[in-house]
Amino acid sequence: MDIKEALFKYTLRLGDNSLILGHRLSEWCGHGPILEQDIALINVALDLIGQSRSYLAYAGEIEGKGRDEDAMAYLRVERDFYNVLLAEQPNGDFGRTIARQFFFDVFHFLLLEKLTSSTDEQIAAIAVKSLKEVTYHLRYSSEWIIRLGDGTEESHRRIQESIDELWMYTGEMFEMDEVDETLIGVGIATDLSALKPLWEEKVSEVLKEATLNQPESGWMQSGGRKGIHSEHLGFLLSELQYLQRTVPNAKW
Repeated sequence: MDIKEALFKYTLRLGDNSLILGHRLSEWCGHGPILEQDIALINVALDLIGQSRSYLAYAGEIEGKGRDEDAMAYLRVERDFYNVLLAEQPNGDFGRTIARQFFFDVFHFLLLEKLTSSTDEQIAAIAVKSLKEVTYHLRYSSEWIIRLGDGTEESHRRIQESIDELWMYTGEMFEMDEVDETLIGVGIATDLSALKPLWEEKVSEVLKEATLNQPESGWMQSGGRKGIHSEHLGFLLSELQYLQRTVPNAKW
C-alpha cells in the first residue's frame, strides 16, 4: 500500500469516528435529562462534527477527485465508512451515552496527544486544535462516570450495565493493519498498541473511583475500521443523509 492510499483511508477513519459519534450525540438535542446536560452533550457533538469536517476535507484533498467534506459525509454508502463500531452504538439512556463517550474520550485524548507530533502537518494541526476540545470531553465524561457510579443504587446499577455491554467494542480502537503500519513507518500515524496500556490505566483509575467493576478482557467485536458495521449505522446514515439524498446538491 502506498502512502497516499494509506493516508486517505487513515484520514477517513479519523473523520468518520468524529462524524458518527458527533451525530449520535446530536440526537440528544432537546432530550437531555436536564437543560444543562442537553447543552453540554450538544456542545461535544459540535466539537466532534467540526473535527470531522477538517479530517474529511483533508481526505478529499488527498483523494484528488473533487469531493469535499459534504460529499464525504453525505454521499458515501455504509461500507465506505470506517468508524469504529463503538461510535455507532445507540445512545440508550444517559448513562449508556456517558459510558460510550468515556471509553472513546480516553482513547481519543491519547491518540491526539501523539498525533500532535505527526509528520503530516495537516493532521498535526487538526490534532493540536482538537486536543483542547477533547481534554474537556474527557473531563466531562469521567466526572459523570464517577457521579453515576458512586451515586444512587439505581445509577450505579445502570452505569455498570452500560459499561459491561459496551466493553466488547473497546478492543477495536487498538487494532492495526497495513494502513497504520505504512503511516507509522513515516511518522504520520501512531502505534495504537502502545496506547492500550495507557487507556487501560486511565479507565481503571476512573472506574475504581466510581466504585465500578472493570469487565474482564476477552472476545472483542470489530469490523468497523474495515467498513463492516452493525445494523445501527445504516439507520443512522439514512437520517444523516436524508436531505442530500432527497434533494441532491441542496444548499442552505
